[in-house]
Amino acid sequence: MKILVPLNIPDTGIDLLKKEGLKVTKWTKDLPMTKEDLYKAAAQHDALLSTSNYKLDAEFLNANKHLKIISQYAAGYDNIDIVAAKRLGIPIANAPNSMTDATADIAFALVLAVSRKMFYMHKTIAKDEWRHFRPQAHLGIELKNKTVGVFGLGRIGLEFARRCKGAYGMKVLYCNRSTNKEAEEELQAQKVSFNDLLEQSDIISAHCALTPDTKHKFDAGAFKKMKSSAIFVNTARGQVHNEADLIAALEQGEIWGAGLDVTDPEPMKADNPLLSMEQVAVTPHIGSATLEARRQMSVFAARNIIAFYKGEPIPYPVS
Repeated sequence: MKILVPLNIPDTGIDLLKKEGLKVTKWTKDLPMTKEDLYKAAAQHDALLSTSNYKLDAEFLNANKHLKIISQYAAGYDNIDIVAAKRLGIPIANAPNSMTDATADIAFALVLAVSRKMFYMHKTIAKDEWRHFRPQAHLGIELKNKTVGVFGLGRIGLEFARRCKGAYGMKVLYCNRSTNKEAEEELQAQKVSFNDLLEQSDIISAHCALTPDTKHKFDAGAFKKMKSSAIFVNTARGQVHNEADLIAALEQGEIWGAGLDVTDPEPMKADNPLLSMEQVAVTPHIGSATLEARRQMSVFAARNIIAFYKGEPIPYPVS
């Protein structure tokens, strides 16, 4: 069985594949494969250990219906046409819970960075604008006893809420399709409607999957319902918020600030107005960028392929 790994991921999972006697072709260049190179390489392999860099749509899947399994080097899989994969009988798997702590940390860090205007103030030093003590200039806000609203209280959302509750005694609200009893018992979290989440939260953090229902969930209408003192954070997927609407909401003072690890589009262009706003912090989709998380992602993605190869249940199936 020949496995294609089209991005230079950590070898922790690659070594597991090789230990099982599987043949692995790993792309080691810094830039991702071109579409043409990916199609050509996939045609010569039995399985794909993919990443979210690649759009595995119906066109790709129909051209590579011979693939026995696709295992995603990520928790999210919105880059894959799941309906087409099911129709073609190609199992899809992912690597959930491998970057939970790392992503929760980034979300929490963004809240801190926005609340104290850290990114903007760092730029003033780089531009040689740090002069003297100014008691009323560039003031931030404190987080103690604020209300945090979590949109999508899964593994990452729960860990983020734990940080907010533990560090600052925040009241936790959440909007979810299902009730999270663990969060309610441990954090006294309260499940509320989307409108209540918008209206009552001082901080709103998005931790949902990107679906037709969540695409542009945070749009002009949503931002208008938020407190003018509120911070919006998104570490899920860029299309969960409407970026033009977010920019307008910040410019018009409808919300206080925003912290983003995901943008739409990605990469963000250097002239994006968000990058020059005082109460905004943007990072380049680094939620899982720790040694521990990236290595674990590699292991989880490899385990899916190994289990399939051995005829065992896939540990982290999507479809």
